[in-house]
This record gives sequence, C-alpha cells and structure tokens, in this order.
Amino acid sequence: MSLHQRLGRMIDAFRPADGPPPNTLLAFFRWCLSGAWGGLTLAAVASALGGAADVGAAVLLGIVVDAVASGSAETFWADSAMAVAIFAGFFLIIRPIIFGFSTATSSVIVGPNIMPLVLSRIHRWTMGHSVTFFDNDFAGRLAQKQMQTARAVTDVATEMVNVVAFALASVLGSVAFLVGVDRWGAVALILWLLAYLWLIRFFLPRIRSKSGARASARAMVTGQVVDTITNIKTVKLFSHAEHEDREALSAMAGFRERALDFGVISSAFRASLMIIAGILPVILVGGSIILWRDGLATPGDVATSGAIAMRLSQMTGWVSMALMGMWGSIGEVEDGMRTLSPPHSLTDKPGANALSRVQGRVDYDHVGFAYGRDEGGLRGIDLHVKPGEKIGIVGASGAGKSTMVALLLRLYDVEKGSIRIDGQDIREVTQESLRRQIAMVTQETAMFNRSARDNIRYGSPDATQEQIEAAARAAEAHDFILGLRDFTGRRGYDAHLGERGVKLSGGQRQRIALARAFVKDAPILVLDEATSALDSEVEAQVQTALSRAMKGKTVLAIAHRLSTIAELDRIIVMDAGEIVEQGTHEELLALDGLYARYWNRQSGGFLGTQEAAE
Repeated sequence: MSLHQRLGRMIDAFRPADGPPPNTLLAFFRWCLSGAWGGLTLAAVASALGGAADVGAAVLLGIVVDAVASGSAETFWADSAMAVAIFAGFFLIIRPIIFGFSTATSSVIVGPNIMPLVLSRIHRWTMGHSVTFFDNDFAGRLAQKQMQTARAVTDVATEMVNVVAFALASVLGSVAFLVGVDRWGAVALILWLLAYLWLIRFFLPRIRSKSGARASARAMVTGQVVDTITNIKTVKLFSHAEHEDREALSAMAGFRERALDFGVISSAFRASLMIIAGILPVILVGGSIILWRDGLATPGDVATSGAIAMRLSQMTGWVSMALMGMWGSIGEVEDGMRTLSPPHSLTDKPGANALSRVQGRVDYDHVGFAYGRDEGGLRGIDLHVKPGEKIGIVGASGAGKSTMVALLLRLYDVEKGSIRIDGQDIREVTQESLRRQIAMVTQETAMFNRSARDNIRYGSPDATQEQIEAAARAAEAHDFILGLRDFTGRRGYDAHLGERGVKLSGGQRQRIALARAFVKDAPILVLDEATSALDSEVEAQVQTALSRAMKGKTVLAIAHRLSTIAELDRIIVMDAGEIVEQGTHEELLALDGLYARYWNRQSGGFLGTQEAAE
C-alpha cells in the first residue's frame, strides 16, 4: 500500500456517529468530526511546520545578507560556503518536503474524507426523523440544509488546518525571532497582534450572524424552486407560472437583502484589515533600521525583520479572509444545526427486539389518535384480525382509514391504547423489523428515479432477476416494462423511470408498486386504494393477481370502489374515526346501514366525499 493510500485511510469517511447530534455549537462540531481527530491533528502539525518554515526562510535570508555585508566579494564563497549551502539546501530540499507533506495531508487526509464523514452522519440522522418532520418542511430545503451544514463543517475544519495552524506557527516563530533581536519590536508585534485580534473579535460575530441569515435565505430559495419544479405539471395545468415566478422572486429578494447585509459587513472588515496590515511593516522595519543605526542590529536583522513584516502583513489579509469564511461557515452550521439536530420524535424503545417472521394476527385495542389535537383522528378503535384474514376498510374521506394503517406501520405512535402483531406491542419492537413484516401499496405510488428493476427490487434487495420478473408478471407490469426506454437509451428493466416515476402513467406506476409489494412477500399486506389508477380491464387482471398474492397473508385493504373488496372475509365501515359497522358484504347489505347506502349509491363507482357531511 502506498503512502498516499495509507494517509487516505487515516479517517474512516463513513464511520457512524456516536449518538444523536448535540444542539450546541462546539459539541455539534465534536459530533461531526469524532473519529477524524488523528488525521486532522497530523494535517495541522504539517501545516504548522509550513508556517515555521516561512519564518526559517526569513532568518536564513538574514544570515546570507549579513554574510554579504560583512565579507568581501573575493572571499565570500570561501567564507560563507556553509551559510550558502544551508540556504540552498533549505529552499531546494527541506522547504519543498515540508510543504509537499502539508499539501498531501490536507489533500489526501482531510479533503476527500471530512465532507462524506459529516454528510453521512447528518443524512443518517435526518432519515431517522418521523414523517411529520418531513411533512412540515420543503424537501429541497432539507436537502440544502444537509449539504450546507456538511460543507460548512468541512470548510471550518479545513481552514483550521490550513490557515490557523500555519498562521499561529508563523506568528509564534516571528515573536521568538524578534525577542532575540529587538525586544521592543517583539512588544510592538504583540500590541499589533492584540489590535488585530480585537478587530477580528469585533467583526466576526457580526459576519457570523449575517452569514447565518444569508444561508437561511438561500435554503428558502432552494426549497421554493424545488417545490415548484417538483409540481411543475400542476403549475402548468393551472396556469400559475406567473404566481410561482412571484413566489420565487420573493424568496430571491429575501436572499439578495441578506447577501447585501453580508457584503456590507465583509467590505468594512476588509478595509479595516488593509489599514492595520499596513502598520506592521512600518513598525518592524522602522524599528530595525533605528537599531541598525545605533549599532544594535545587523543588516541581516533588518532584512529578516522586513521579510517577516511583509509576510505577516500579507498573511493578515489571507488569514482574516479565511477567518471570515470560517465564521460565515459557523453561522451556516448553526443555521443547519437548528433545522437538522432536533431529537427524533418517534424512536425505538431502548433494548427493543426485532420482530421476527409473524403469523399475521393484528389487534387494535382501544386505539385513539388525533395528530396531537383535541378532536378528529381515531377514537376507541377495537379491531382484531386473525392470521390470514382479509379485511376491507371503507368510509368517507377523512373517516380515519389511512390513519389506521399509518399507525400499524408506526409512522405515528398511538396516543391511546395499543396495536399488537402476534401479541407483540409494536412500540416494543424496532421500526425497521416491524415494517419488514408489512408490504404496502398506496394510491399515491412512490417511484425513485432509478431503473424499473431497482424500483421493484426495493421490496426485497436480494431478489433475483427471475423473482423480479415473476412479481412484474403477477402485477401485469412485465409487458410494458419490456417496452420502456429512457432518454439515455436504456431499455426494459434497465430503463430509469424519472423523478417520482413521471415517465409512467398512473396505472403503470401502480403496477410497479404492486410488483414491489409482491416481491417483498411479507406476511401482512396493506392496500390503500391499490388499484385506483387502473382501467377496468387491467384492474380485473390485477385483481386476479392480487387474489393469488393474498393467499396465506393477512390483508387490510382500503377501497372507495366497493366492488374491489366485496369478496373479502370481512368489511369494516368507518365514520368520523370510529368503526360503526362490520361484517361480510352480504351481512352489511342486510343490515341496511351506512355500507348499504354506499353500495346503493355507488353502482360500481366511487364512494363520494359528500358522505362525510351526512
């Protein structure tokens, strides 16, 4: 293994974080960078050696100048051979090695590893939030916050290594030299440094605040633009391009104002730096000349002081702009931390066990849930489903049907009562293991911008091509998949489906989703209007496939089209968050209640939302 490869592996770029992210700044940085301190320290030491080398270069320059000033042209090479050799060796060998090593540590250890380390941790934590967290924000804004925060943490870590360590070594080396030559010059340098630090202390908190506001405004622009593009068909169908343009321009105007605020403070900072940077060469070089005049310093000391003064003066602007960038990044980290670091609202119980393969018994015991409100949602739901039983769930819009299955999948926690699978309270098992036992097909089918194969295999990552094709055939999807072709020329199961599956019709997306559920082969199957986007002929074919897929499984099927669930073992009727009727299709018709009204009014159509008002 080469040196570069060994350096590149000093930091494990995908090491999981230790616990949840803290909500204080320094602790958050430690959380982001834990496990990387060894590599960062090595890179900082290498950078500090570079800073010390700059001072060493100035000192060697002074030695050569003294040699020239004190010697004669005829005997210079003989008298000063050692000084010249050290000077040449330093610049030709030692200095390139130091800066080469510093560059390697920065470019190989820090550069490629810190960003993925931080981003992977933030992304893992973000994915662990409940669906409510995502419902309450823009997808684009959250993605922007993740990238912004990871990049900002990386920038701060990188600048600490490349700039702060380098500059600190340069300043300390300069003070050490001046103490030996001109103690008053050293005092002047320290006083100048204190004034410089005061200037930084005055400006950087303001820069940090303005940068955080600018980052927040930038994320809002991203969220607004992504929201518009995500719903571009709706924008066009309702002729709202002008409205969306106004919304985007409003967000951009907010960003522009925040960017102007940042520009004003950074310009004032830059001008102040130029003034204070100009003072240093005057002090150090002028003081050295006075000492030389009085016979207390050599020409080499003057040259060294001048070189140090010029270097520190140049560094003032470079370091200050780097610090301004760091403080701006810190503002962005604080802004992202506020959005991304809140604790998860839906978590596994400590020590929760994995739910192993179940028989499929489902029990709702006095379940109540109102999304944290006083009214609405579910009230006192009692439902007991035997393993392998097929249950239809009907009711007007807003009756609580989808909430029931969302609670079963533990997308939310029940507020009253409990839900059990095979006798195990679902709050006592891990969320991942729970959801592995349930296959679900929704009315709003979710597609990734990946291949048809990958979208189906999402139900079972280990599925073979044969299993994928069998599931597609069962869902009546195989034939149309073979005819797919994307814009890059990929065909069939290799063709990508576009963002959210926009390349497919609604019926095709639903059949892909059915194939995904079939290949998962979970013991519990939840269907939420699973055939609503299909035409009558394809629906009849898919219903036959569903009948085969339902064998031996516990099924909860939500439907507005009552004909699709009439043959199920039992049907429950919901109204205003309660189960008001249940029985077979025939029993419910004989009861002549709400279900019978739905059936008589529907005649093969859809259950109207007007029933909710009756």
